[in-house]
This record gives sequence, structure tokens and C-alpha cells, in this order.
Amino acid sequence: MTDTPTPASGPTLDRPGRAGIPDGSDEAAMTAHPGDSPVDDLGTPGPRFSRSSPYLVGFLGGLGLLTAYALGSVLWTISGVLVQVLVAFFIAAGLNPSVEWIERRGVRRSYAVLLVIVGVLAALVLFLVAFVPVITDQVAAITRNAPDWLDALQGNRRVQQLDEEYQIIEKVRDYVTNGDFVSGLFGGALGVGLAVIGALANAFVVTVMTLYFLAGMQSTKNALYRLAPASRRDRVTKLGDRVIRGIGGYVSGAFIVAMCAGVSSLIFLFIVGMSEYAVALAFVVALLDVIPMIGATLGAVIVSAIGFATDLRIGIACVIFYLIYQQLENYVIYPRVMSKSVDIPGAVTVIAALVGASLLGVVGALLAIPTAAAILMLVREMFVRQQDAS
Repeated sequence: MTDTPTPASGPTLDRPGRAGIPDGSDEAAMTAHPGDSPVDDLGTPGPRFSRSSPYLVGFLGGLGLLTAYALGSVLWTISGVLVQVLVAFFIAAGLNPSVEWIERRGVRRSYAVLLVIVGVLAALVLFLVAFVPVITDQVAAITRNAPDWLDALQGNRRVQQLDEEYQIIEKVRDYVTNGDFVSGLFGGALGVGLAVIGALANAFVVTVMTLYFLAGMQSTKNALYRLAPASRRDRVTKLGDRVIRGIGGYVSGAFIVAMCAGVSSLIFLFIVGMSEYAVALAFVVALLDVIPMIGATLGAVIVSAIGFATDLRIGIACVIFYLIYQQLENYVIYPRVMSKSVDIPGAVTVIAALVGASLLGVVGALLAIPTAAAILMLVREMFVRQQDAS
């Protein structure tokens, strides 16, 4: 009697799946080890979440807005520090040509930086010792004589009419002769002290950062240039060096132009007989001449007003002198000094100065012109050249 083969117990090799597990189960279940409990069927995964879903787009957009707002708040909070860093960098760029000039004479950069720093500090000390006491005395003399000048102005018929209507001279006399007008300007004695401390602290911070920038100018530039791709690093390096040279040339050039205005005013005031206020007024002219567009005019108005208050002929001489000198400065001195550093149209200069003044005040006006020159140079080299080649 022939035995019929009995079916083998358990799963066979040609059956799909595993005993007790439905066909089509996931890979994890197919690789379960013997003795593990069966894995439940959790269904087929659905399609991935669409990246163009309105909810996802809105959620990511909201996160972007919050991030931008937080970043803007941080930048606004540290805006004062950023302005100090920017001013320090501009001053360092202005002193860097002197350092490079000493380097070309065979002096190491560290020693060249030390020589430039010692020279600047020596000039500041000399100015403080030699000129500050004179300027202080002359400002005090101007304050003492201001009421007499106002009395002299009352002799003018037109001024008398205006004074009768608005009492201008009386108000100005009370303001000048009142000993508390400086305190009132800064908000009391405490305000004066805080303003002086704040100015000294800002000057110290800017000085320290200027020294760091000046000492590490080359290493800082190299570190920034290495952020560019290797294929474009050479061009980025050349453009960056040109921008820094332009900034340095503008800063040093503005200093030279201001010194010319101050020295010429000093000589003129001694010649016309205003030696009592010559140093103080020449310092004011040089300081204001640094401000683009309106600085030279403000200095001329101040000196001419004091000249008219002193003597009519001196006032007329001041007006004639500054009319001639400003033409000389605008068409001879300034173009020659700035020819290699700033090459921008006059309209761009005016717009840049207005925008800078509206953003950062006097500091913004001072930094606006070299910044505009750098941007214009980059546009010419990167965009206009590409457009011409296309």
C-alpha cells in the first residue's frame, strides 16, 4: 500500500509572505526575527505633505517675518556700536596710506603702524597743549563781546524794525548772557556731565578700534577675501583693495582740504585785524569744512557775522574773501586732492550727502560720499561692464 505524502506543516518556500502575516506587509514585518510578535498592518502611507500647501507657505513666511523683525531689532539696538565700528574703519583706512608709505621705505608694518600712531597722538597732544587754551579764551571773549555786538546791530534801521516786532535782540542777549544756557542746551549740569562722559567714551572706543583695524588691516582684508569663491577671489581682492584705497584717499583728502581752509582763514583773520578771535574762528572753519556741501558755507557765515559785528569793513572783507576762497576750493583744491580717490558726479554727491545726513546726521554726511563712490565703482565694474559685454 503506497503512502500518500502528507502536507508539510508551516509555510512553504514558494508562498509569499510569512505565516500569520498578510501579503503586502511592510519591510519591517518581512524581516522580523523568529519568536517576535506579529507586526500589525498600519495601512499604506499617504502622499508627502505638499511644499506648495498654503498652510506650509504661510507658516514658513511667518517664521521668516519674525526672524527678520528680530534681526532688525538687534541691529537697531547695536546701531551705536556699528556706527563706531564704521567710523573707526574709515579713520583706519585714512591712516593706512601713511602706513603703506612707511612700509615702502623698508620698515615692517608693525613698526610703521607704531610710527603713525605715535605721530597722530603727538599731534593731538600738541593741539591740546598749544591751541585748546587759546581757543577757550577766545570763545570766552566772543561770549563777553556778544552783547556789545547786539547793541551795535540795533543801530541798523531794518534790525530795529524786526526787533520792535519780535524782540529778537533782547531774547538773544538774554540767552547769551545767561550763564546757564550751556546747561540748558544739554539738560542741566547732569546732562552736561553725561554728554562729556559719553563723548570721551565714544572717542576712546573709536580710537581703540582704529588701532586694531590699522594694525590688522591686511589680515582682516585677507580673511574677508577668502569668503569669496576661489575662482573669483582675485577679482574680489582687487575690487576690495580699490574700495579701501578710495575710502582712505577721501578721508586723508578731506583732512587736507579742511586744513587748507583753516590755515587760510587764520592768515586772513590776522591780516584784517581779528587776531583776538583768529585761532578759534579758524578752528571752527576747519572743523565745519569737513561737512560736505554746507560746512564751508556755515563757517563763512559765522566768521562774516562776527566780522560785521566787529567792524563793517571787516565784515565786507570776510564776505569777499570767503566768496573767492570757496570758488578756489571747489574748482582747484578739492578736485586736485580728491582726483584719485572720489570720482562721482555732483548730483550723486548731493544725493548721497542728503541721504547720509538723514540717516546718521553729521556722521552719515561725512561717510556718505566715499560710500557712494565705492558703490558707484562696483556698479561700473560689475554691472555696467557685464552689460557692455552682453
